Amino acid sequence: MLDARTLSLVRAGFKAVLAADDGPERLARSFYAHLFAEHPEFRAFFPAAMDQQRERFVKALAWVFDNLDRDERVVPFLEQLGRDHRKHGVDGSHLRAGSSALTSAFRTFVGNEVWTDEIEAAWTSTLDLVSGSMAVAADSDEMPPYWGATVVDHQRLLDDLAVVRLQLDESIPYFPGQYVSVQIPQRPKLWRYLSPAIPSNPQGEIEFHVRRVSGGWVSPAIVGETVVGDRWAVSPPLGGLHVDRSIPEDVLMIAGGTGLAPLRAQIMDMARMSRNPRVHLFMSGIYPRDLYDAQTMWQLSLSNPWLTVVPVTEENEDPWWHASPTPELPVGMHHRLHGPIGKVVTQFGSWADRRIQVCGSPSMVRTTLYALRKVGTPMEHVQHDPL
Repeated sequence: MLDARTLSLVRAGFKAVLAADDGPERLARSFYAHLFAEHPEFRAFFPAAMDQQRERFVKALAWVFDNLDRDERVVPFLEQLGRDHRKHGVDGSHLRAGSSALTSAFRTFVGNEVWTDEIEAAWTSTLDLVSGSMAVAADSDEMPPYWGATVVDHQRLLDDLAVVRLQLDESIPYFPGQYVSVQIPQRPKLWRYLSPAIPSNPQGEIEFHVRRVSGGWVSPAIVGETVVGDRWAVSPPLGGLHVDRSIPEDVLMIAGGTGLAPLRAQIMDMARMSRNPRVHLFMSGIYPRDLYDAQTMWQLSLSNPWLTVVPVTEENEDPWWHASPTPELPVGMHHRLHGPIGKVVTQFGSWADRRIQVCGSPSMVRTTLYALRKVGTPMEHVQHDPL
């Protein structure tokens, strides 16, 4: 446990990084420069293009520093992060080595004239704690760093969205609602987080819904270049989205676009059980075309009376440049509501009696959380994956 003075020094220092022009980018570049200078062999673990790597590194640091005094949140996150790094060929010794490089990077950022022994001690103790938690988890994990899988089906439902089905070499024991990271042959050493859209099964079948992200490295290749027979690597599962059946409360699920996938997997898993809480699923998108899996969800609701599915779009019509056919809403489905998803959901109240899950793009999750908070929704009732 870190003392208040140490936390204050580290947080103040990192706040200065975030406030400076190009501060996060400079810190990240300095970190990797120090790391590769001290350990040249580490460069082979990383992709040639480091832009996304640096951005994710700074975001992870910001989250960790914000939550350092909340062991119940930060410790599981660090342990998951340590285990997840194994897919790159990294072990505990590599993770501990990063502590020294980051201290050196921060010293370079602030300059020797303001660097003191107290500041160095604060950063050293903090980063030793962070890297140590990650290293212990990485070295103690008994699962393989990743599994192999073969693409057996690739359906391009929209011009920018594909459903990909794979046959795993060995079944992965993930819980519905968790996510994994994948590496594809078109983009070696670049990993992308995806949520399985079906529950785990003994046959080793897995399904992903992937939307092409503008400017992305991996998702455009998955949507546009993946073919049957491609070999993927799939990492161990992460995340904790789930319906806690020990809590006698109904559930509100809010999906944006392909954020439907982890909610869909949970609903499919619940459909195999005899008793379930009531579930209201709001599936949303910007345009009608974004409701790409309405037919499946409607069929699930017909055979499971505890499930209510409500379609929502911000726009009434698809954009003029949209080339793919728009999936039709099934006859008899709840009529489509219009507006930003957070505003639509909160028109029905605060949902304070529900356990809530929000899944979608980072911007969709942020705006929805803001809307829920504004109407008094208890935030301790809300689950979402890290942004």
